[in-house]
This record gives sequence, C-alpha cells and structure tokens, in this order.
Amino acid sequence: MDQDKINELIRVSQEAKEKAYCPYSKFRVGCALITEDGSVFTGCNVENVSYGLSICAERTAIVKAISEGHHNIKALAISSDMKNQFITPCGMCRQFIFEFGKHISIYQTKPDMSYEMETSSQLLWKGFGPSDLASERISQNGS
Repeated sequence: MDQDKINELIRVSQEAKEKAYCPYSKFRVGCALITEDGSVFTGCNVENVSYGLSICAERTAIVKAISEGHHNIKALAISSDMKNQFITPCGMCRQFIFEFGKHISIYQTKPDMSYEMETSSQLLWKGFGPSDLASERISQNGS
C-alpha cells in the first residue's frame, strides 16, 4: 500500500477508537481494515462486565467485513491512546486475523500516526491456520 493509503487507514482506525465502549478498562482501541477490493471496515473494542464476553476492535472489524461478504483482507491498522508504545493485537486477535491470511499487513500505531508494520505470520509465527486441517494425519484407528 502506498503511504497515503496507510495514513488514511491509520486515521480511520483512530476515529473508530472514539466509539469504543470500555467503561471498565478505560483502554480504547480502534481498528480499520481494508480488503483487496478497497472496501474499508472499522471496529472498536466493546467491553462487558463479564470480561470474557468483551470483543476486541480487530475482531469487531473482521466480523463486520466477513458478514458483508468480504473475505480477502489486505491490511489493518490498530490504534489506542498509548503514547510511548505501539498497540499490538492480543493473542486471540492474532489467531483470528491469521484465519483470514498469513500475509495480512498489520499497522500497529501510536496516536501521533507513527507505526510499525508486521504481517499476520510475523505476529503469529508457526500459526495454526485453515491449511493445517488439510495436512495428512493418521487415521483414528491408528493406521
């Protein structure tokens, strides 16, 4: 992606962060993703008093894209309010992103628009994905 598109994706992720529902952690996260056809989807974290029911910004954006029929994710940007470090996806989100591609560009940002980019396979090296289900296995009867 060219620099203008990267900057726009980061800006949109920062706007998505403004919609976060995080009354417990007060930790706002926004995500914007772009598909191969140029469609953009956003997400924010949505907390729940039963913490395990919370959903991260990355998964929100991906679910929105998939539910609209977009399965080819090209890149995503993640933003938070952390000034001195880049926001990175949690382990659950790394696995969720990996499901949709080993080479998705993930722009991890700071509020000043600076970023680091790593691919989904860099963030989840040796990740378990859909192709692993096609691997040859022993049969259940041991042969």
